[in-house]
Amino acid sequence: MSLNLNDKKAVVAEVSARVASAQTIVVAEYRGIQVGHLTQLRAKARSEGVYLRVLKNTLARRAVEGTPFAGLASEMTGPLIYSISEDAVAAAKVINDFAKGNDKLVIKAGNYAGKQLDKAGVTALASIPSREVLISQLLGVMQAPVSGFARALAALAAKKETEGAA
Repeated sequence: MSLNLNDKKAVVAEVSARVASAQTIVVAEYRGIQVGHLTQLRAKARSEGVYLRVLKNTLARRAVEGTPFAGLASEMTGPLIYSISEDAVAAAKVINDFAKGNDKLVIKAGNYAGKQLDKAGVTALASIPSREVLISQLLGVMQAPVSGFARALAALAAKKETEGAA
């Protein structure tokens, strides 16, 4: 289905708005993937807050033009699916996890905060824990000394109590 000029402008405007607030874009080739599998990928992306879209490459190039993601334009060839996220690792994680189970999805490139990433870079970015996991790990590290001190005080109080009773 061909788009008229107004439809193309609307698509570019929509994608440009997503790109403006994005931290990460991952580009993957989806040649030969069944529709049911793509539907699963879209559902997973939606649940993770990732904008996933199949676009004409010329429209995608116009959407990233003049942004920190403009370096991706050279990678925009072939049938591509674009994964865009405000979270630094969500887009890479969704695409990478799906590519592990489906060899027809081939990660081509990515861009994180204006830095161009190859397939290995996208995989490395996907291996970083999510923001929530990192916060919980930090909280655990911060609570460890306090909880250790509280246990030591409780043990000292119990020892004083047993010495006082004897």
